Amino acid sequence: MNFKELKDIIARGEGEQVEFKRSTGQRTSAAKAVCAMLNGIGGFVVFGVTDRGKIVGQQVSAGTLEDIAAELREIEPPAFPDIETVALKQGTSAVVLTVPGGGGPFTFDGRPYLRQGPTTIMIPREEYERRLVERLHATRRWENEPVPEGVSIKDLDADEIQITLDNAIRLGRLEATDRRDTRSILRGLELIHEGNLLNAAIALYGKTDRLKTLYPQMGIRLARFRGKNRLADFSDNRQYWGHAFALLRRAESFLMDHVPIAGRVLPGKMVREDQPWYPPGATREALANAICHRDYTIPGGAVALAMYDDHLEITNPGALHFGITPEKLAKPHESKPWNPIIANVFYRAGIIERWGTGTLNIIDWCEENGNPEPTWQEQAGSVYVKFLPAVLPDTPEDTGDVGTKLGLSRDQVQIIRNLLNDKAITDLMELLGRTNRTKFRDQVLNPLIKTGFVEMTIPDKPRSSRQKYRLTDKGRESLRVILP
Repeated sequence: MNFKELKDIIARGEGEQVEFKRSTGQRTSAAKAVCAMLNGIGGFVVFGVTDRGKIVGQQVSAGTLEDIAAELREIEPPAFPDIETVALKQGTSAVVLTVPGGGGPFTFDGRPYLRQGPTTIMIPREEYERRLVERLHATRRWENEPVPEGVSIKDLDADEIQITLDNAIRLGRLEATDRRDTRSILRGLELIHEGNLLNAAIALYGKTDRLKTLYPQMGIRLARFRGKNRLADFSDNRQYWGHAFALLRRAESFLMDHVPIAGRVLPGKMVREDQPWYPPGATREALANAICHRDYTIPGGAVALAMYDDHLEITNPGALHFGITPEKLAKPHESKPWNPIIANVFYRAGIIERWGTGTLNIIDWCEENGNPEPTWQEQAGSVYVKFLPAVLPDTPEDTGDVGTKLGLSRDQVQIIRNLLNDKAITDLMELLGRTNRTKFRDQVLNPLIKTGFVEMTIPDKPRSSRQKYRLTDKGRESLRVILP
C-alpha cells in the first residue's frame, strides 16, 4: 500500500469499514475491531492516525509487527489479515491491517464482536449462535444426521416413496430406472449416506407410531378461529403427526373444508365462476415452504395454519438465515434452503418449483385471484406469512327482494349463497354469527331442507358427527336468482 492509497482510506473517515488507532499501544482494541470486521463486510484498521483522521505515525520495528500478530492470534477461528507498513516523514510509519469479511462467526479472547457504524460492539448471544449454526450448516445439520439406532427403512411409507419416484420420472426430474426397491430409491434421493438412513428420510416418509416419541416435531396444527385473533374460540382445531407429504395433504383438506368460495353464474352461459378467499396454489406453496425450511431441531415445534375471520396465517418454526429478510422474500432473491435434502425431494416430487421462486409465485397467484399481496414477518423464532381474503364478486345489498321471490328469509339466502361446497352445521352457524344450534336448525336450516333447497350428505343418520349439508338441484338453480 502506498501513501496515496492510505490517504484515500483516511479520507473515508471512521465507520463500519474503517477504524483509526493512534498507536499500537491500542492493539487490543484494534484486534476487537478486526474481529468485528471479520464478522461483517471487512475493512481497514490503521495505526498511526488519530480518531480525527490526522496522520501522526509511529516508530515501527519487527517487534512492533510481532506484537500486533500476537494480539491477532487471540482471534478464533484463526484469521490472517494483511499487515502492511506505509512510510511517512521523519522515519515514522503507519500500519494498515486489511481485513476480509463475510466469514465467521469469529471471536476475540472468547467474545464475538460486530461493527455498528464506527463503534465495535459485542454480538448478542442469540445472533452469535445463529451465525455459528449457519457456519456449520454446509456439513452438519439435523436433516443429514443418521437416524437413531433401531430406526430403519421398515419405519417408512413405502407407497409414498414409490409415488415420489413416479412423479419425479413423469416430470423429468429423475431418470427412469429399473431399480424400484425402496433402498435404491432412497439412495437416489440422497436419503441414505454411507449406508446410513438420514433424518431427512424420516421427515419425508416416517410412518410408524413408534417414531412419534423419537420425532415429536413431525406435526402440524390446524385451526379455524371464530374471530380475528387467537383470543377467540375455535370452530375447528386439529393436530396431526406424520411425514411431510401426509401433513401437506391434511392441511390442504382443512383448507377445502373452511375456505369460502364465492361464485356466480356468468350471463348467457351455463357456467359458474368460482373465486376462493385464498388461492389454493399460494397456500399450498406457503405450506410446502414451511415444511421444507422449518427448524426440525425444535422438539415441540410444528408448522401451524390458523384461519381467522379476516386473514389466514401460516407459521414456520425457525428463523430466516443467510441474510434473507421478510422484505427480500417479496423480491427476487437467492435461495439457500435450510433443509436442502428435504427441499430437493419436494422439488423432484413436483411439490415445489425452482428454489427462490416460491414466494414470488405466491404473490403472483394472490394477484391473479384478487388478494392483496401477502406479507412475511419474523418474530419470536418463527416466520409468519399472512394472507388477506380476496375481494369477492359484488352481491346485491338487499337480499330481501331476492328472498321474497323465492319465499326465503335473508339468512336462508345467505346460506344458499355460500353453500357452494359441503359444510357442517357449525360452519353455517358461523357464517350468520349464530350461537344457538336449536334455533338455527328450526328457523333456518330445517325449512331449507323441507322446501327442497338443501339436503343432508348423510340423510339416514341426521345426528351423525360427520353430517354436512349441500345444495340440491333446486338450490343450485336458485343461484341464478340469488347471484348476479
